[in-house]
Amino acid sequence: MELFLEFLQQNIMLVLAAAVSGGLLLVLTLRRPDGKHLLNATQATMLINREDAVVIDVREPFEYVEGHLPESRNIPLAQIEQRQGELEKYKEVPVILVCQTGARSSDACKKLEGLGFTRVHNLDGGVAAWRAAGLPLRKGAKK
Repeated sequence: MELFLEFLQQNIMLVLAAAVSGGLLLVLTLRRPDGKHLLNATQATMLINREDAVVIDVREPFEYVEGHLPESRNIPLAQIEQRQGELEKYKEVPVILVCQTGARSSDACKKLEGLGFTRVHNLDGGVAAWRAAGLPLRKGAKK
């Protein structure tokens, strides 16, 4: 025990760095959306192809035009409630929510569930993961 205390005293900065990084890892893990909503790029593609899932991109328009999933619609997260009328017809079909990394789309999942949507999913890793999987993106606004 004495050696342990001596080690702590001599390496206090390393011990603090390890504690802080461990704490941050714990916080990020706890903030991660629950697994029931998450889809990877392959699962999302299968849901789109097999069940005609609707893809809603919740990023801002300037982000959307830089590259988005084919056939996705752009409804920024801040406008989900105001534009729910446009989404009513999708209450019973699979809806895949997408953002850059998956954080905003996780919030959108919760909002849509609160509005009565039954089959909402979050693209894990967002557009960044879609791109990393080598899947196509379209640029510009949807026509």
